[in-house]
Amino acid sequence: MTVSAPTAPTAPAAVAPSRGSRFTGAAANYIDERTSISGLVKELGRKIFPDHWSFMLGEVALYSFIAILLSGTFLTFFFQPSMAEVVYHGSYVPLKGLQMSAAYSSTLNISFDIRGGLLFRQIHHWAALLFIAAIGLHMLRVYFTGAFRKPREINWLIGFTLFILAMAEGFTGYSLPDDLLSGNGLRIIDGLVKGIPIVGTWISYLLFGGEFPGTKVVAMFYSVHILLLPAILVAALGAHLLLMVINKHTQFAGPGRTNDNVVGVPILPIFAAKAGGFFFVVFGVIVLIASLFTINPIWTYGPYDPSPVSAGTQPDWYIGFADGALRLVPPGWEFVWLNHTWSFNIIVVILVLPIFLGLVAFYPFIEGWITGDKREHHITQRPRNAPARTAIGAAGVTFYAVLWAAASSDLIA
Repeated sequence: MTVSAPTAPTAPAAVAPSRGSRFTGAAANYIDERTSISGLVKELGRKIFPDHWSFMLGEVALYSFIAILLSGTFLTFFFQPSMAEVVYHGSYVPLKGLQMSAAYSSTLNISFDIRGGLLFRQIHHWAALLFIAAIGLHMLRVYFTGAFRKPREINWLIGFTLFILAMAEGFTGYSLPDDLLSGNGLRIIDGLVKGIPIVGTWISYLLFGGEFPGTKVVAMFYSVHILLLPAILVAALGAHLLLMVINKHTQFAGPGRTNDNVVGVPILPIFAAKAGGFFFVVFGVIVLIASLFTINPIWTYGPYDPSPVSAGTQPDWYIGFADGALRLVPPGWEFVWLNHTWSFNIIVVILVLPIFLGLVAFYPFIEGWITGDKREHHITQRPRNAPARTAIGAAGVTFYAVLWAAASSDLIA
């Protein structure tokens, strides 16, 4: 009986790379040889992110901002930033034949005549509200856990700047349609500015191009809204993320977690995959809300007219604290000095709100100065373990909430 020797396994035939893969590899090598970007990608890919649900608040803000940019880009193709008088001939019958500004008319056309226009308006507005809310909640998380301490004081200041810029961006966009509600909001701003002693009237003339409402404010706000503020926001957001990478991410106390390490998942591929999926979740929720819930129906308000004021009108929630401050100060606090009327019901608001916001902005530096703490902190604290900070934060939140609720005093009554 003969036994044949076993045959050696045949090696699989090599598969030649496709033309597409060869081109991609050559292009990648070409770019890397001239930029050395592969080192940066490897370094970022190895960065560890801790896994906790509260860290997603910052992501919600980022993804909402992307939704704002996408929807806003669409709207810029159809909006006319002009206060010139036109006669409306669009699809909304109750206003057909009325004189109105070109800004209001174009907003009506976006809402009723441009395919998908109303949906994009709704997405833009809801995403803006979510953007500001997410930044606010993110700042509260950072504050109450002490994540602003050294070496992150500057990043807190940048985050606060983002919050203020987001509110300014929201208000300028809210004022663009030139409807009755936005016009009344601008009327309040005009009164607040004119209440500044000595220079208030001049500032109002400069802002509105003459007597309120003037003819230039929509065009000016439009430039600020789509060019200036977004550019500053993008730059500040980039600086915020860069400092987060440089300083490494904070983490909650737990087994194996120290001031010298970060326990979590790497950016590539795990965190990137999760972040990509979460972006579509956030975007989908915004689209769903925009599809089901109407916000800012300007066609029910009509074009701006200085004579009527609608009962129960309310600003967007993020401006409510300023409106509430004006309502809480008793009227009639004024006297004449140096041939100027000094209205304390306005001056108090002009002084108190910047002081409050300034304390919020510089709190990390104030706490570090009072406590003398010069150490670096990469582990967050439970709020109950920092009772003084928690009490101060609770007082600040209560102060804000009282002002915010006062803006609805007419509805509450």
